[in-house]
Amino acid sequence: MSTDLLQRGKQIKLAIFDVDGVLTDGRLYFLEDGSEFKTFNTLDGQGIKMLMAAGVQTAIISGRKTPVVERRAKNLGIPHLYQGREDKLVVLDELLGQLNLSYEQVAYLGDDLPDLPVIRRVGLGMAVASAASFVREHAHGITQARGGEGAAREFCELILRAQGRLDAANAAYL
Repeated sequence: MSTDLLQRGKQIKLAIFDVDGVLTDGRLYFLEDGSEFKTFNTLDGQGIKMLMAAGVQTAIISGRKTPVVERRAKNLGIPHLYQGREDKLVVLDELLGQLNLSYEQVAYLGDDLPDLPVIRRVGLGMAVASAASFVREHAHGITQARGGEGAAREFCELILRAQGRLDAANAAYL
């Protein structure tokens, strides 16, 4: 893990996640009745819970809108959920005003072009291993794991490690 990523991670007070391709593998599943379902990785969910327990706020910004994401955010206790918003930078600015934070205090994990303006603006902008190559080129760092396969957990643990809280977060389960 690079010292640059650890330095960036020290100041994070808010972690934001995209959904499709980050918290999921990016596949869209539609049933005959038109309903949609997604699969989420439990390791990612645990990482998000550990991050929140350590005092880092969390949010989801997704270009798509689906009840499944609302349910997942509620299950994890993620307080800030923005769906159906392609204008992710506008949402970021709204959220920063609401929480009285600066760009440098924000980490973002994304995978595709709509995520790029936020990735480039925040203090720690990362892409998952399965992200579009152009997005990976402009991110501060890239997870080893692919979206939906533990990338969010890796991102959360990076922030916790940078802030010296990972050992305590893990020890809480001993």
